[in-house]
Amino acid sequence: MTTSMQHQQQALSTRAHAPEEQACFQAWMVRLAGVSVFAFIALLLVVPWAYALFPLLAAVTLLPAALLFALRFRGAGAIDRDDIVMLLALLGYGGLWCLDVWRSGQWPIGEGNQGILLPLWPVLAAALLLALRVFSPGPRLLWLAVSCGALGAGGIAIFERLVLGKSRASNGMNAIPFGNLSLLLGGLSLLGAVWCLRTGTVRRPAILALTLLAAMAGMLGSLLSGTRGGWLAAPLLLLLAYRAARDVLPARPLRLASAALVLLLLAVAMAPQSGVKDRVALAYSNLEQYWTGESRGTSVGLRLEMWRAGGMMFLEKPLLGWGEGQVQAQRDVLVAEAGLHRGISRHDQLHSDMIDTAARRGLVGLALLLALYAVPLGLFWRRFHHPRVDPGIRLLAAAGIMVPVAFIDFGLTQSMLRDVRGLSGYLGLCVVCWVVLRRCEKQH
Repeated sequence: MTTSMQHQQQALSTRAHAPEEQACFQAWMVRLAGVSVFAFIALLLVVPWAYALFPLLAAVTLLPAALLFALRFRGAGAIDRDDIVMLLALLGYGGLWCLDVWRSGQWPIGEGNQGILLPLWPVLAAALLLALRVFSPGPRLLWLAVSCGALGAGGIAIFERLVLGKSRASNGMNAIPFGNLSLLLGGLSLLGAVWCLRTGTVRRPAILALTLLAAMAGMLGSLLSGTRGGWLAAPLLLLLAYRAARDVLPARPLRLASAALVLLLLAVAMAPQSGVKDRVALAYSNLEQYWTGESRGTSVGLRLEMWRAGGMMFLEKPLLGWGEGQVQAQRDVLVAEAGLHRGISRHDQLHSDMIDTAARRGLVGLALLLALYAVPLGLFWRRFHHPRVDPGIRLLAAAGIMVPVAFIDFGLTQSMLRDVRGLSGYLGLCVVCWVVLRRCEKQH
């Protein structure tokens, strides 16, 4: 009888300590997840291997812990229908890409042979989404991470252009993904500044100054990279930030601040040192040369030739496309037989995510690419326009909208999702914005 009572008391003691044990373990793992998320975003454009190193470290440390935690404490990190839809979009895109590699027997190569495992990154992103739903970082860390990332990119761009005298800032990578991601981090930092004003963090002016400076640095990094395609996204990102800020800030100060920001960016763009005017003039000249038949081997001309090649390939195999390993070979056949400029053979992609995907994986691949854009966009958009949503959650939803909107624009003239930092940046930012938003929804 005494032994039975002792067992009952031990069981009651164990149950009493379970919530405390759960909270302590979860707090430590949230800190570890926060370090991984911060390092990935802040160093994405600064450290060469950050795009792969920190997601893999997060997978090694967080996935086993999340699984054990979910088994030990039933219901922890439970997912719902929206999470499942996001997971299906990631797994569908990555799964088809892996099947395409299998059927063609060839992995993507990518610049510097860094793209060999790209088809597996959406699968890794899905796994990390599950782990981060259990150990979700807070919004303050997200805004700090994007601000530090934008400051790093802008600082590198200024150093390379003004000190080293390079024609385009790139930090040793392709200048186009560098400039595009710098612009996106700058736009997200602008939302971070609005969040500071909304939460009263303005009482610590250093944080507000950091986010505002980061917004300018990220946009400046884009300008100094000479990435013309990404500049088309800038008005969209600024408009989205303005719309999100309209619910937080008084109308008159917001209009004045917006006008000052636009004028400042225009002044920088018009300055001879930025090179923006020269890049725009060169694009116009390239386009004129192409249409008059004077030259098809210019930067713009080669893009148009690659798009022609992609369109021809898609029309020949519209359902499933040519496959990962056959697009380059068929492109070279078109160079020989259809008179396309031979300069396009130097590129391993078709400089457009939609055209490249349609040529490689046909309508099926194009549908899954659109789902990869549309699913996050729709989930975030629904929360952004909800009439009774908390303003802080609305800002996080605006950040989530900003990522696919930017990449849709970037992908019109560059295959961003075939670049290691482009794909990693898109997947990582979508996943982080999503898990942070879901944490805030749970707390409200």
